[in-house]
Amino acid sequence: MANDVDKDLAMSSGASPRVLPRSTPPPPLTTTVIEPSRGWVPLKLVELWEYREVLYFLIWRDIKVRYRQTAIGAAWAVVQPLMTMVIFSVFFGRLAKVPSDGIPYPLFALAALVPWMFFANGVSLSANSLVASGYLITKVYFPRLLAPTARVLSGLPDLGLSLLVLLGIIWWSGLLRTGGAPFILLPALTLLALVTALGVGLWLSALNVQYRDVQHAVPFAVQLWLFATPIAYPSSLLSEPWRTIYGLNPMVGVVEGFRWALLESGRPPGYPVAVSALAALVILVTGAFFFRRVERTFADVL
Repeated sequence: MANDVDKDLAMSSGASPRVLPRSTPPPPLTTTVIEPSRGWVPLKLVELWEYREVLYFLIWRDIKVRYRQTAIGAAWAVVQPLMTMVIFSVFFGRLAKVPSDGIPYPLFALAALVPWMFFANGVSLSANSLVASGYLITKVYFPRLLAPTARVLSGLPDLGLSLLVLLGIIWWSGLLRTGGAPFILLPALTLLALVTALGVGLWLSALNVQYRDVQHAVPFAVQLWLFATPIAYPSSLLSEPWRTIYGLNPMVGVVEGFRWALLESGRPPGYPVAVSALAALVILVTGAFFFRRVERTFADVL
């Protein structure tokens, strides 16, 4: 009726009638049904790439929170391995007379403690990542795998800083290797430590949601793992085939590889490191699938 009135007014005024545009029909409504996943679910690695900006902000948040209101800031990344090196040098190097493959014991211990601190901090932080981010998980959606991944990756700046200090100490001691080829292995060994920390962190973070006892057991388990890794002693004390079996501990390959690349200590990394890499990959893959399997219950429990 309104269109007819507009047409009559236009005709009476001598103007041509105004044709109103036709409104387009609304698109058909679609219904999306969200159901909980059942059984084993895919990892959806493409989704992790789509949320890479969220990962970046989670990493940046963890770095800022870690050193907020601290007196010496990021220097803690250097102080921790140095102080532990002093303790190990006194008790294991001087009192217990533990062999060090012909290398001064302080450097022998520090070369192992630098990657170990990265691994230990990554496991401890990632194990509690979901519980600490419960307020975020229950309100917005993002791939939950990003929470423990961000905690592990946030330790890379600390590793880089402590590694620079270690290289400076080795150079000052006159024991820095002249050939540069072994240094090529350092990124691969760092990746091996990262994969190990992330795999263990995925297992522990998922279990910690269901059983809060995990967060209390993690520090004790990390201490046991420390003495099960050749940090205070060389793996050369073991004979074959036990030394190769010992490589099932992924951090054995990391520690021995760092020592050989930096100080030419022990044998070149070979079969034991390959065993450690395979063990780390198994831990990561199984941890990721277990994480995705129990992920549907995180928001309800938290």
